[in-house]
Amino acid sequence: MTSLAPRVVLVTRRTEFDRLLATHATRGQAEFFLEKRGQSLAELEFQKERQLKAVNQAKQAVPDEWSVAQVLRDDLDRFLFAADDIVVAIGQDGLVANLAKYLTGQPVIGVTPDPDRTEGVLTPLIAEALSKLLPRVAAGDMDLRRLTMVEAKLDGEQTLAALNELFIGHRSHQSALYELSFEGKTEFQSSSGVIVSTGTGLTGWARSIMAATHRQVDFAADERRAVYFAREPWPSRITGNELAFGEIGQSTSVCLTSRMNDGGAIFADGIEQDFLRFDWGTKAQIGISERTLNLVKGS
Repeated sequence: MTSLAPRVVLVTRRTEFDRLLATHATRGQAEFFLEKRGQSLAELEFQKERQLKAVNQAKQAVPDEWSVAQVLRDDLDRFLFAADDIVVAIGQDGLVANLAKYLTGQPVIGVTPDPDRTEGVLTPLIAEALSKLLPRVAAGDMDLRRLTMVEAKLDGEQTLAALNELFIGHRSHQSALYELSFEGKTEFQSSSGVIVSTGTGLTGWARSIMAATHRQVDFAADERRAVYFAREPWPSRITGNELAFGEIGQSTSVCLTSRMNDGGAIFADGIEQDFLRFDWGTKAQIGISERTLNLVKGS
């Protein structure tokens, strides 16, 4: 850390209540919309209140001489993080994954606004813990979980990293056409796209793929390993499904070459609006990233 007063960046996402209000303009109209469908607005209001309380507690925990910034998940691609920022993600585990690719090693504190309703894998802490934890993080007195990330490199230039998984395919999720090369073998495939997952991601999208394909892998989130799955690769006279699965290590990678005239895309951790174009002839080399997500452990 530098001699400057630290900056704490609070990262949140819009609540379902806020999204509903943005669509229906007033609370009354939103309530009417839900009641017609046999649903209640009260639960969404409760969730919003819990998040607002956690955000306020986090702000109060920041020492007076420090600075605070707040950014929504939807605006992360336009926010500039500083090297010495302390990042506090307030929400569900997926928010930390959404955040990871925009960071370059800053410590991340994951806070759940509702510990009774979230898994708390990446957001294990409550806001009340921040008053003691923030000064320790600023002093470097903390334990970190360095979570492995995967990274795609396009023709050796553009890059995109992910904490959970990368998706390589067509933006509309229609059939994706590409050549896949792995461990000295190459195959032309037509599939629903390729997922490259870390140990963190094995509990998410990859978990459903493993259940459907009966391929099981298991490794810790901080192991320098990853795995790729081709989703429903179609075997035909010109396309195959022999290279539908593979494990990636520190010194190995999987290479995909696009055979899509348009619509090819690579996106990370479910954020589709921030993607790399993957059109005809583009080559993507995908392996373990040098970057990690540095998650602060609670005491």
